Amino acid sequence: MDEIKNLTTEKRNPKTMKLDEMTVHQVLEVMNEEDQKVSQSVAKALNQIEDVISLIVDSFQNNGRLIYIGAGTSGRLGVLDASECVPTFGTDPKMVQGLIAGGKKAMTMAVEGAEDSEELAHRDIQNLKLQPSDIVIGLAASGRTPYVIAGLKQAHKLGAKTASLACNINAEISKFADNSIEVDVGPEILSGSTRLKAGTAEKLILNMLSTISMVKIGKTYGNLMVDVKSTNEKLKVRARHMIALATGIDEGQASKYFELAGHNSKVAIVMCLGNYSAEKARQRLNDANGFVRDAIKND
Repeated sequence: MDEIKNLTTEKRNPKTMKLDEMTVHQVLEVMNEEDQKVSQSVAKALNQIEDVISLIVDSFQNNGRLIYIGAGTSGRLGVLDASECVPTFGTDPKMVQGLIAGGKKAMTMAVEGAEDSEELAHRDIQNLKLQPSDIVIGLAASGRTPYVIAGLKQAHKLGAKTASLACNINAEISKFADNSIEVDVGPEILSGSTRLKAGTAEKLILNMLSTISMVKIGKTYGNLMVDVKSTNEKLKVRARHMIALATGIDEGQASKYFELAGHNSKVAIVMCLGNYSAEKARQRLNDANGFVRDAIKND
């Protein structure tokens, strides 16, 4: 009980002591004011976040995987971020994965006892057949979830790199990670409801971890998502538009390059900017480890 009292995420917010008596507009104003503190809190942890991104990039460059592990809101956010990497960056679904205590069922409802189960964490981690090139990131707003701590311990035993993200300073989870990220967003307007500011902070940081890591392994050209897989008509339209933006040609020409490149945006861009055949463009991209900018540099 004393441990909970010391957690910022469990404290009462003095601005909302009479939350049930406040008008809707009053609550909206307070929520908006409190939410503005989240990005400020994240800003204080940028050096920690940068260190973890370096670990992720190193894993990716060595054919390793990024694994998020969490429970409740934290677990759902990890699964969400992992699943979004596939359509955004054209990654293999195994490259970034999210583990949530209680499995798929826990995405939509609470699974009793799952977040306290060390045995469940051991099993989930064991099933991944971790390699030293992998990195496991534990997510826990409270910073003390048993499932997550047990998962990090198991990952460490198997030789994988580890990191953690918590919304409390001096979090318990940090003791079991090679690198830790800690942010203090202050008490929630609804005491202990960490799906609010804490959840927002976690989402912002996960956005940073995955997006910047993908940029650093060549998944973008400028600020364009050039590795999107064109699996439906909307994405094909977007791909042709990106080719036009990247090269300065009109969309009619972009469509022609897109077809010649076998619906591969990166190949089409390198073909156009470097005046290469599709085969030569693919070879140059391969030699440049997928970086468009390097592939179009003069020899």
